[in-house]
Amino acid sequence: MVTPRSLAELIEDDDVMEAEEIEDTDRDCPECGGDVVSVGYMPSVTEYVTGYKCQECDWYETDRD
Repeated sequence: MVTPRSLAELIEDDDVMEAEEIEDTDRDCPECGGDVVSVGYMPSVTEYVTGYKCQECDWYETDRD
């Protein structure tokens, strides 16, 4: 089962300090059209990031992009 922290670490490709709940979005994946979820997390003390991940394929992005 994917947890908020494990999803955030997958998106960040590194450890994160804290992660909020996974939420459904109203977005479709630009690569496959699958459902996209989001998670807010803190990769460091001074940064908050929202990450987006497709549930069907490997696509992901952050609001830093």
